[in-house]
Amino acid sequence: MGFCIYESTDMIQDLQGKKVLLAITGSIAAYKSAILCRLLIKSGADVKVIMTPSATKFISALTMATLSKHDVHTEVVSNESWNNHVELGLWADVMLVAPCTATTLAKMANGLADNMVVACYLSAKCPIWIAPAMDLDMWLHGSTKRNIELLQSYGNHIVPVGHGELASGLVGDGRMAEPQDIVDSLSGLFEKKNDLAGRKVIITAGPTQEDLDPVRYISNRSSGKMGIAIAEECASRGAEVILVLGPTSQRSHHYGVTTEHVRSAQEMYEAMNRHHNNSDVCIFSAAVADYRPASVSNKKIKKKDDDMAIELERTVDIAATLGKSKSDNQVHIGFALETNDEMKHAKGKLTKKNFDMVVLNSLRDKGAGFQGDTNKVTILKHNSEPIQYSLKSKRLVAVDIIDELVGFL
Repeated sequence: MGFCIYESTDMIQDLQGKKVLLAITGSIAAYKSAILCRLLIKSGADVKVIMTPSATKFISALTMATLSKHDVHTEVVSNESWNNHVELGLWADVMLVAPCTATTLAKMANGLADNMVVACYLSAKCPIWIAPAMDLDMWLHGSTKRNIELLQSYGNHIVPVGHGELASGLVGDGRMAEPQDIVDSLSGLFEKKNDLAGRKVIITAGPTQEDLDPVRYISNRSSGKMGIAIAEECASRGAEVILVLGPTSQRSHHYGVTTEHVRSAQEMYEAMNRHHNNSDVCIFSAAVADYRPASVSNKKIKKKDDDMAIELERTVDIAATLGKSKSDNQVHIGFALETNDEMKHAKGKLTKKNFDMVVLNSLRDKGAGFQGDTNKVTILKHNSEPIQYSLKSKRLVAVDIIDELVGFL
């Protein structure tokens, strides 16, 4: 098999001296692993490769051994000798499974150590990064979603899949992330920033739910992913972080993030108000309901023959209310998710709510907005030109936002 690997000539060695255990499983995307391996080495990493037997049907162990300059192991036991998976797991600074098939996802989630990759995964003491690769229907299947959630609950990092043409000919989600994007993400993992040490940051994230009766409520599509990514980025940079999280299945697993779960806009306000005076930074990323039912029935409202009108009343504007008591030493950051006249509305929030910074995104931008793993933002500050960013994973968007915060501080 012949191929060319194209590399940036100005690659920065962000992974200098880092030890990466690259695990390859049986996907057509395994060809990307050769490129990934070369980019990791070019970025300064020492790379060792392990493979499942099925992976060798897509790319040879000899190819990976040549690129990595290390022996490649495909079996726990080979040639009557035992390959020490425990030693490899302890050696690595990070284990990267790329590509990771649906089969390997399931095995990792359930601890089925019948190959070298899962055996190393269960022995590893380092961060685990997983770059899934599979067809659209496999990616969307409930079993895969469950396995992803289970792996995330163990503290593993899932690299967002790409969107595009798949091996089956379908077009959709499921492509393995591009090698350069993975390398950029790993570089961020090892950046030893401690520029928020000693700061207390409070963050809202997710939706709110406003009751109509014991069965129904008003809410929105927010998943909380963006706010959680920001909370974890702040914590990784030394801040004391309190995440006030609305009702969502998403969770932060960072040891530096303390989560307070709330449900309604009023509960979210009360939680933020408790911490506001003692905070250095307030980030309002939650999608808070602007209105709630004026009266809440204590019984399920039954269907009638005629139409029903629901009277709504304003909820507390958390950001505007706390903005009125913001001290000169505090920084407030708001979010603006818009569908039209985006810049006008975002600039209005900057002044009206006493924000120091507003993060704008538009539902008109593909890949931005609720529930997805990517976002495309523009950051607005007083007396400066808007800063526009390209579409990125929400984790990398969080890095950009906090970089701007640190610069402001």
